[in-house]
Amino acid sequence: MEEKKKIIQFRHIVKNFEDQVVLKGIDLDIYENEFVTLLGPSGCGKTTLLRILAGFLEPSEGEVIFNGQDIKSLPPYKRELNTVFQKYALFPHMNVYDNIAYGLKIQKISKDIIDQKVMRMLKLIGLEGYEKRDVTLLSGGQQQRVAIARALANEPRVLLLDEPLSALDLKLRKEMQYELKNIQQEVGITFIFVTHDQEEALTMSDKIVVMKDGQIQQLGTPEEIYNEPANRYVAEFIGESNIIPGRMIQDKKVKFDDIVFDCVDVGFKENEPVDVIIRPEDIDIVDVKDGKMTGEVESVLFKGVHYEIMVETVPGTSVTVNMHVRSINEVASADGKEKISANDFYLDLEDMEDIDDKEIIARADAQAWNPETDELISINRIETDLKREIGEYSVTFETSEHTSISRKIWVVDQHVTENKKANEAMSAFSFFKTADEIKESQTLDTDLKTWANAQAWKLDDEDADIDLYVDYDFDPDQITEGIYPVTFSTTGREFKIHTTDFVEEGKQVGLTFFPEDIHVMEKMGF
Repeated sequence: MEEKKKIIQFRHIVKNFEDQVVLKGIDLDIYENEFVTLLGPSGCGKTTLLRILAGFLEPSEGEVIFNGQDIKSLPPYKRELNTVFQKYALFPHMNVYDNIAYGLKIQKISKDIIDQKVMRMLKLIGLEGYEKRDVTLLSGGQQQRVAIARALANEPRVLLLDEPLSALDLKLRKEMQYELKNIQQEVGITFIFVTHDQEEALTMSDKIVVMKDGQIQQLGTPEEIYNEPANRYVAEFIGESNIIPGRMIQDKKVKFDDIVFDCVDVGFKENEPVDVIIRPEDIDIVDVKDGKMTGEVESVLFKGVHYEIMVETVPGTSVTVNMHVRSINEVASADGKEKISANDFYLDLEDMEDIDDKEIIARADAQAWNPETDELISINRIETDLKREIGEYSVTFETSEHTSISRKIWVVDQHVTENKKANEAMSAFSFFKTADEIKESQTLDTDLKTWANAQAWKLDDEDADIDLYVDYDFDPDQITEGIYPVTFSTTGREFKIHTTDFVEEGKQVGLTFFPEDIHVMEKMGF
């Protein structure tokens, strides 16, 4: 089999816009007659890379090698490539024929050759008989075909396509995906296509380049990218997936949701934290007795070809506490030169062991300040009758100028909510705040967790991290005095399954899959 020839080589391409690094050292080889897609969200650098290749931008560092020569300093019109833009950029005062012939006329090619090439292009794009049409009267799909024909008429070695389907409606976009692939195979040149649409990439490409934050995350065929994603980002970007945190026990053994499963992956360290992906179509719903795991059907959605079924295998853990909101909690000194504030708070009996003045100040969120300058003033005296017993106690915070405020501490035997099926436990306290403190919070979800001392842990490993989510139904900007419930919860585990079989909501089911359906990925930082 003849080895394909490299036509484009990006060598350590870096691009800076002022202080922002948009491309962070891109190395990429593109071969003759390939349909290559640069795939990623807005701002990932894919269009910047395309514009560098086209000659509209210069890289800050690196080489752009085209057919063995560095073309970094070559102007766009001297490069053997053409670009089809998102907006098509057709000339509205020219008909279809003249639009396609435009580049050929500039090259001063003879009229009969131009005529032959334009007619061949019209046949290629399925618009024979349209040569005299006004381009402004064509549909979006027809205009796009004319733009492609105009670019191909110049016989470029490479065609660059910058999101050319994004302006089309869904049905036309799907039709044009196949048209583009057919055109590429017919003309036999390299197409480099930029999109954020995973379906376009999977449908048309020979090779997909998945990008994030100016770096290549993975390079491969559509099948490789879909079936063997390099990390969580790629898995989530390409297709639908169930992604579960796990631990690689040893080669071909992975543990997630407290069950050890056989898999086919090797080469990880023993007990290495990993992400596990199982695609929705690779999970079968079976009888409870036959399942590798069991769960309850949460929802059933008919998607036309299949049902999308959500099955909860591990219930989430939740705790609801009361947030007591007061209008004001501050006291001013007689001369008005100092102010001091503090909140009542709850304290777990177990936490009494390490309690000291700093901890009491932190729990009460006590602070003193000069109201004219907002400069903080030290709280240098704390008086309390606090004991290591359940009950209600008083605490007084005072500055050196004797500005003071008294508040209450409730010592409680804090209830811990255990969820044995999820191997989790959680606790949180009710707490006191002012409306102003809530309105001024810049990161309210984080602050609510801190104020409630909300935490969750694994029953068999208290050091294992568990993400906590916060739910409330008040408007922080409009909050007034009162008592508001705040719920902290873990996600539990839900599996998305695609199946042609209908299953009733609420039914207990088993889930099963094969070892080769489990794909283990390295953990990635975001």
